[in-house]
Amino acid sequence: MNRSAIVCRFNDRRGFSAYIGNIYFEDCNESVMATEIKVKYGTDLLKKGFAKMTKGGVIMDVTNADQAKIAEEAGAISVMALERVPADIRAEGGVARMADPLKIKEIVEAVTIPVMAKVRIGHLAEAKALEELGIDMIDESEVLTPADPFFHVNKKEITIPFVCGARNLGEAVRRIWEGAAMIRTKGEAGTGDIIEAVRHVRQVNQGIQEVLLADENELWEMTLNISKSYEILTREVRSSLYGREMISDKDIIFGNYAYGEIKSGIHEVLKEIKKAKRLPVVNFAAGGVATPADAVLMMEHGVDGVFVGSGIFKSSKPDKMASSIVQATAAWDDPSVLVETSKGLPGMKGRDVEKMEASEKIQGRGW
Repeated sequence: MNRSAIVCRFNDRRGFSAYIGNIYFEDCNESVMATEIKVKYGTDLLKKGFAKMTKGGVIMDVTNADQAKIAEEAGAISVMALERVPADIRAEGGVARMADPLKIKEIVEAVTIPVMAKVRIGHLAEAKALEELGIDMIDESEVLTPADPFFHVNKKEITIPFVCGARNLGEAVRRIWEGAAMIRTKGEAGTGDIIEAVRHVRQVNQGIQEVLLADENELWEMTLNISKSYEILTREVRSSLYGREMISDKDIIFGNYAYGEIKSGIHEVLKEIKKAKRLPVVNFAAGGVATPADAVLMMEHGVDGVFVGSGIFKSSKPDKMASSIVQATAAWDDPSVLVETSKGLPGMKGRDVEKMEASEKIQGRGW
């Protein structure tokens, strides 16, 4: 069985213990768990269970084994393997793709914590490659150059869990319906400026409040509006061929899904949000988190944890920065910990997002 069948490992690479969802197992191994509790590999239970076990933690971008070891020693709950941190991707330009499998394997073998990796938006082949490598989670990321102008990956086709970025509730709902087990803010990666991550978490949180206040008619109105993004390709093709753009609920417009099925699925996600009074999956902050204070700020906005990319290894003291962000995140409601972890801590230089040209911003990638 692929090692990703175990939701969160805590030494379970050697078969000692593991989590599935909220259930803890002692003295088990993968085959025993699959046989005795009859959990099918690749189910939503396993995907969402892994994501839940990262709650309260920090996930760090790393580009090599040495950085991965620094992250693990600092207390990171997971690492994200990639060729270049977002700041370097932004500075160097060009087409940013999935990391070299050799690099990913090097990082996987260097640490015992879960390893994630990024794929381009809509790039199913890269996702299948990472699935074959056996990593723990895929980030369908706007940080990399998008591969599909119309659709994201149908995450239900891949057996390992996905995390996806969102600027607002509509984007989050679409990604969750597609099969994402975790949502994160997009922010503006590689800048060290937290303002866009705050903007996005406020948009999502306010959207949730609107769902809670909505009656059934309004919930269906939201459903129709959120679903419209799936129409774009079909409308463009029919407009060019027939001079009309009509779409019916029976039309197959995303994967093997008819439009009516998509709307029904989006509606179900909104009902889950209304029932849970939050997103039905784990929600992290990302994009611009560069200091312990940034991490605490996002935790105060109600996120479940944080991703830190360029902020650690673009600092002159990455080991101290990594440890400080982990400690501050874990004790986010204790200002005294934030004070102590922030002392003598040099942050990355960063860029003011408000002064950037629209063409420089990457948060708008995807839909």
